[in-house]
Amino acid sequence: MNHLRLLRYVDEVARVGSIRQAAERLHVAPSAVNRRIQDIEEELGTPIFERLPRGMRLTAAGELFVRYIRDRSAELDRVRSEIEELQSLRRGTVRLVASQALAPRFLPAAIAAFRKTHPLVAFEARIGDHVQAAEALRGLETELAVVFNLTPEPDIDRLAVVEQKLMAVMHAKHPLAREPGLRLRHCVDYPVVLPNRDTGGRQLLERFLARSSIRFQPMVESNSFEFLRGCLDDRESISFQMAIGTALDDPNIVAREIEDRGFPRGELVLANLRGRQLPVIAYAFAEFLKNRLSALDVEPVSRAR
Repeated sequence: MNHLRLLRYVDEVARVGSIRQAAERLHVAPSAVNRRIQDIEEELGTPIFERLPRGMRLTAAGELFVRYIRDRSAELDRVRSEIEELQSLRRGTVRLVASQALAPRFLPAAIAAFRKTHPLVAFEARIGDHVQAAEALRGLETELAVVFNLTPEPDIDRLAVVEQKLMAVMHAKHPLAREPGLRLRHCVDYPVVLPNRDTGGRQLLERFLARSSIRFQPMVESNSFEFLRGCLDDRESISFQMAIGTALDDPNIVAREIEDRGFPRGELVLANLRGRQLPVIAYAFAEFLKNRLSALDVEPVSRAR
């Protein structure tokens, strides 16, 4: 299947927009990548890349050709997985995109539990938001997504949906750590450190604040939950995170439920691309994840495929 490996050269250039960077990732010479692209363009009778001063950009023909490459690659992955399943090897790689809140505990624990019965299975896990997850599904870069607030789309199949609360997170010595009946207005007098606006938790918070008289002026914003938790060491700052991401083995950090009436909840969604037949092992992990999600403390709102 050497031809598929060579087609990967084109796919990698399309992803990174540079022959040199693609060659570095593929561990081949840039001249080999460039030569293969020229061969394909000659075969097709049309350019598949625009040569720009700062890189390479797909032409309309190139976009069609890259879609063909990714379709072939995804189909080959599926066939390989089925062959391996028939041979009882249970090998294969599961690719997924997950929200950052799942990275510390939920996803590693789920993968570890799955590998107890499937020890030869590998995982490629990317951390991203719902926009990145949808793009990865449509680009056939991943089989599964487990992310917050993935909106219903005609081409996205939502396999399971569970509700999740947004929690206030603070140091165990924070003045509000044991205050009964925590409300959002109680947090106004303290420095607020927030995840960036791409995260599901931040979007829920903004939605509530939009119809409230409460106003926050974030002291720190970051795309790293680990960094934000570090900011809580001052024992004054408060952050916010979805409940599933607050189950940490850290006695210095506590999570408090916000008791404002009508405070929104987020949807944690397990999804794949509608109409795409998953590799056997990816399908098995999806079914496994559905059961794990249904066991969360918050009652599932939907688990139907």
